[in-house]
Amino acid sequence: MILKTLTHISRVLVGLLFIYSGFVKLVDPIGSQYKFQEYFSEGVLNMEFLIPYTLPFAILLIVSELVLGVMLLVGFKPKFTVWSLFSLNLIFLFLTWYSYTYNKVTDCGCFGDALKLTPKETFYKNVVFMIFIVILILGLRHIKPLISKKVGSLATYASIFFSLVIVYHVLNHLPIIDFRAYSIGTNIAQGMEYQEGSDEVPPIHDFAIETDDGDQLENMLAKEKAMLIILYNFDKTEKEGLPAISKVAADAKTKGYEVYVLTASYIEDLAATQKEMGLPYTFGFCDETALKTVIRANPGVVTVEKGVIVGKWNWTDADDITLR
Repeated sequence: MILKTLTHISRVLVGLLFIYSGFVKLVDPIGSQYKFQEYFSEGVLNMEFLIPYTLPFAILLIVSELVLGVMLLVGFKPKFTVWSLFSLNLIFLFLTWYSYTYNKVTDCGCFGDALKLTPKETFYKNVVFMIFIVILILGLRHIKPLISKKVGSLATYASIFFSLVIVYHVLNHLPIIDFRAYSIGTNIAQGMEYQEGSDEVPPIHDFAIETDDGDQLENMLAKEKAMLIILYNFDKTEKEGLPAISKVAADAKTKGYEVYVLTASYIEDLAATQKEMGLPYTFGFCDETALKTVIRANPGVVTVEKGVIVGKWNWTDADDITLR
């Protein structure tokens, strides 16, 4: 009787946790891709040969988390579900132990940008949930279909389908929910302020517009209207998006916007680069991680009014950009 009760409690807690964990990453799979790149980097697991495959890995992990959570709640294929959850959590346990012990990755990205946990908090969270999963293994016989096997099957395949639809949409546009520090409505200057009595880094840091004439960030924040074109890495820029971005920038200029092009790439010949890209505007250098956090697009467009972010678009949505 006690095992049955504990199994039902564990079923709900683990199922909801994995659904939540999967969903907050599902709305921004590129964020998980970056996290995989960090884990596979030379300074962490030293598995750089896997970096080209980080996006498929991220999508597989995200969809698996969400779908397994659904399967557990509806009671579809309980043995497969529980042992799959055990295997996933074992991997998470190792990675978070590694991060906690060697201080390699300060944020595991378990809950995307929606909820930040320290390596220590994340490791012990996984320890606790491993206990719940072990209870599920011991109480497998008590995990029955919530309604029927047919309903469980339909719920599972529906969750796979909708997960993949959301991933496709987000990869071709932008995250449907923006949990990052540069979401629409954010006052950049306020986001860079230290909180009195706090040792934490401000939400917005390492953000700059470095030029030969110095940092132009304060000038940009003071503008009535500004447009930021994000090209965090020239080598990885989707070149087919440049003509559309160039046209939008030209339109913005005629409407009184100050246009800035932000990149983390080294520019040997600025004039030639400006001409090649059709972007004869202020080019500024900024930290690559900061630019990747600003917008999940390369190239992407951000509009700012008096220091407040009012719009963000992937280059694929250039025709939808609204200029005031």
